[in-house]
Amino acid sequence: MHGVILLEFGRFVDAQFGAPVWKEVVTKAGLTNPIFIPSQIYPDSDLFGIVSALSQKSGREPGSLLEDFGVYVVPSLASLYAAFIDAEWKLLDLLEHTESVIHRVVRMRAPGSAPPRLRCRRLAADEVELVYDSERKLCALARGIIRGLAKLYEESVTMAEPECMLKGQAACLIRVKKSLLGGNP
Repeated sequence: MHGVILLEFGRFVDAQFGAPVWKEVVTKAGLTNPIFIPSQIYPDSDLFGIVSALSQKSGREPGSLLEDFGVYVVPSLASLYAAFIDAEWKLLDLLEHTESVIHRVVRMRAPGSAPPRLRCRRLAADEVELVYDSERKLCALARGIIRGLAKLYEESVTMAEPECMLKGQAACLIRVKKSLLGGNP
């Protein structure tokens, strides 16, 4: 797990639940050091343990926490990778280019990191289909990031996930469609 994700998850927990909760869930997860270095790679079990402990503490489902975290982390990630994001892109354009631009940069800068493999295709001018494939099965985080990007771009979207790894499929299929009104910004 990329250290920036763990660092930002700590900030998310501080903002949503308070600093004492962060220390508590890190301890409950069995981690001795709650400080994560953004450029380091950590075991995936660190995030899973923290999310599990936070789920037990808060009474919220892990998927719900991860999705909210995805929304939360977008401004930081957008700032971190701003140099690689074309100023002309809108939400669906960024989704189309995440694998070839952002994830490629992540893999080059942090050998050993393993962002999910994304395949994206444009179904229409206002719709993309995203195939999310990762052993981590963090599709809830992916949905949250999409919601956060929609908020960042001030676009309304609807999402459907007709196939999900958590329901036994080989990959998650997430359809994202811009909507005129309402939706999940």
